[in-house]
Amino acid sequence: MKLVIGERKLTLEDLINVTRKGYKVELSDEAYEKIAKARALVDRYVEEKRVSYGITTGFGKFSDTVVSKEETGQLQKNLIMSHSCGVGNPLSIDMARGIMLLRVVNLSKGYSGARKITVDTLVEMLNKGVTPYIPEKGSLGASGDLAPLAHMVLVMLGMGKAYYNGELMDGKKAMEMAGVAVLPELSSKEGLALINGTQVMTSVGAHVAYDAINLMKHLDLAGSLTMEALNGITCAYDPRIHEVRGHQGQIRTAANFREILKGSKNTTKQGDLRVQDPYTLRCIPQIHGASKDTLDYVREKIETEMDAVTDNPIIFCDTDDVISGGNFHGQPMALPFDFLGIAISEMANVAERRLERLVNPNLNYGLPAFLVEKGGVNSGFMIVQYAAAALVSENKVLAHPASVDSIPSSANQEDHVSMGTIAARKAGEILGNARKVISMEILSACQGIDLRKAENGLGAGTKEAYKLVREVVSHYDTDRVMHLDIDAVEELIKGNKIVEAVEKEIGELKI
Repeated sequence: MKLVIGERKLTLEDLINVTRKGYKVELSDEAYEKIAKARALVDRYVEEKRVSYGITTGFGKFSDTVVSKEETGQLQKNLIMSHSCGVGNPLSIDMARGIMLLRVVNLSKGYSGARKITVDTLVEMLNKGVTPYIPEKGSLGASGDLAPLAHMVLVMLGMGKAYYNGELMDGKKAMEMAGVAVLPELSSKEGLALINGTQVMTSVGAHVAYDAINLMKHLDLAGSLTMEALNGITCAYDPRIHEVRGHQGQIRTAANFREILKGSKNTTKQGDLRVQDPYTLRCIPQIHGASKDTLDYVREKIETEMDAVTDNPIIFCDTDDVISGGNFHGQPMALPFDFLGIAISEMANVAERRLERLVNPNLNYGLPAFLVEKGGVNSGFMIVQYAAAALVSENKVLAHPASVDSIPSSANQEDHVSMGTIAARKAGEILGNARKVISMEILSACQGIDLRKAENGLGAGTKEAYKLVREVVSHYDTDRVMHLDIDAVEELIKGNKIVEAVEKEIGELKI
């Protein structure tokens, strides 16, 4: 259970293995050789008093201010302290660990000039469970994620706050308790090498994307349960329909529904009960599939960025060059993360529309109004749909792209910024709302199945999903505190238990 950095490109699963599953981190010998080579060039630039941004000059608007060799150490420390301007709630521990891991990957490429001791400190913090307290707000997503990354570095210097053994404490105390030596100082360029990059937005967005991929499987299961409850027409999932269009997400979704619903006695063929289903049933492969294709695209961008050099300036040892560029700019990730938020928002949109169809007596093909037998005295699932509608509406506001905004900074030296970190965080908010809406659809569909007395005729996959839901939430006879039921289903989703039970029966679902 370890990840060796420098042997191959990282995957999304590699990141999750370290941030959530406790994998240890090591650097390859080749990575250490690259680090040493780049550091030697930085030291030579300082000795020769060459003017180079971030090594012998100030930062941003102060890039024309030359700093002496004697002041470079103080320059780096001042950079970290002055840039620690993050505000708001802290990022989750897994996301903060992802930031540290991705920064190690960036430094290990040999284009940044950080010392071995500095990289090793981050690795040791990861392996011994010291996680910096990093406020979630304050990054413009260009010149890198400066403010949040500065909070990460504070702990390396024995400042700031950190988590250790689940407890938040002073950074210095956390390092002492874990047995990690605090860096006595940062050397030339190291402060900039540690904070000038896209690791915050990338870590946040990567965790959201990973969870969205998992949630998409639950969306397919939710739609399948609704198909059972509404006697949906499965002809629309015929593979020939989807192959003639060619979109892979659509093809894979239709295949999932055929497997999940295999053997169902509740679903129908066109003409049995009706000729066509409404779009939210008939067009499930097209709707779900579009979000799946988006997740494929976002994953590709994330895995590219995870393995990228996003520092500035960049050191090219082979040609003895230190070049100031713009790889810290988050625009390549800002647009994908906005797209990610939109894709997840659509997942919730379609789930809520199916939920409305389940509870509405004008649309649910004979089920009782609001899925309760004694309506009037009981309100049943009426307000479940209200809550879902509220979450979906909130998602529509959150899905407005962050990347279309920009605001100049550093006296207009940095005159276009990406807002990519905001895009990633918004996608996370949308994901949380979508998970709740999908929980509500699953809960409502299981109630509909009960009311049709259809549980004995379920398909191979829906049978397993229904059975697991009914282990934690009983049939709804009379009104009770509904949020407890919703929370119970959401916990099943968070723990991936429904998907695991279904996949054990029918094989892996396609994403």
